[in-house]
Amino acid sequence: MTAVFVLSNAATPLYVLWQRDFGFSKGTMTVVFAFYIVGLLGSLLVSGVASDRLGRKAVLIPALILATVACLIFATAPNVLALMIARLLTGIAVGAAVSAGMAAVTDVAGPERKHLGALFASTAMVLGAGVGPLLSGILSETAPAPTATVFVVEIALLATAFITVLRMPLGRPAHRGAGSWIRVPRVPAENRRQLLLGVAVFAPGITATSFVLSLGPALLSGLLGTTSRILAGAMAFAMFFTATAVQFAARTLPRPVTMTISAATTALAMLGLVIAVHTQSPAFLIGSALLAGAGQGLGQLGGLSLLGHAVPAARLAEANAAFNIGGYIPAGLLPVSAGYLSDLVGLSTGATIFALTLLSLSLVAAILMIRNRGVLTPA
Repeated sequence: MTAVFVLSNAATPLYVLWQRDFGFSKGTMTVVFAFYIVGLLGSLLVSGVASDRLGRKAVLIPALILATVACLIFATAPNVLALMIARLLTGIAVGAAVSAGMAAVTDVAGPERKHLGALFASTAMVLGAGVGPLLSGILSETAPAPTATVFVVEIALLATAFITVLRMPLGRPAHRGAGSWIRVPRVPAENRRQLLLGVAVFAPGITATSFVLSLGPALLSGLLGTTSRILAGAMAFAMFFTATAVQFAARTLPRPVTMTISAATTALAMLGLVIAVHTQSPAFLIGSALLAGAGQGLGQLGGLSLLGHAVPAARLAEANAAFNIGGYIPAGLLPVSAGYLSDLVGLSTGATIFALTLLSLSLVAAILMIRNRGVLTPA
């Protein structure tokens, strides 16, 4: 999971180079980013069900192969279309990781350590997502072939992941299930409320971090007058390092507290973003990114833990897929809208409208967490 998520954000510091070489706008930049979301959502329509029926390895091995192909396309991309295809394949691989991969970690942890499994699965995701842009930023400024070297390194990481998957002590499921193989993932009727509450707090957090990944480098350039790819990568790494650290710090907190703090933290992140763009403050921008990471990390941990305890193992990968679809739809739509809006009215106004929208959603989520404490408490 860590190897796949390194790829998910490795392109972030490189967009400014591709933008210079291919000449595309901020709106197009966010569309390239959103092709990842499209691939991920399409993958989630299949990978969760396939994983529960065929086994985790049957989904993860093809995903790692597609991730390797995406690396090759990124490293040799001649135009924007190639970037879109590479991002699409990356999204497909990540969709398999967040459904089959997270379920595999939970399976290996065993029924007595479900919370630990959810913690490791969630932190692997955000750790990889943070390492990717930092590694990319450093290699693009210190190694030859600035838009290719990181993807060569990533292919090596994916090779180790391939070996790991082959050695995992997991077999095929005893029961294959019934119904369509391609469908909108869902959970048993008795678990729908838990799913909706998990999505309500996870979606604003991951949308906030998606904004930082897609338009953060442009904001840094405007506030600091720098195009340093190391700095852009370091900000993304710090954001996801925070997302990792807060999950370990919060692992003993009651789930309702964790999820309520997640919503409140995301709201504060958006308030910080508004202050940053109107005061031209890099410190507030970085603070906003760190708070966004904390919001995503806590919401992700709370939602995954809630589903891991409530949903039967035979439906867990599909439940994880449904959870991530609920989070990634706004994570794709809102930053793209902000990107095109920024082209029309300016980056400062576009970022402000985005931030106020997400601030409102975060406050609604906080209220829902407080009012549904009983549902969030483990049995």
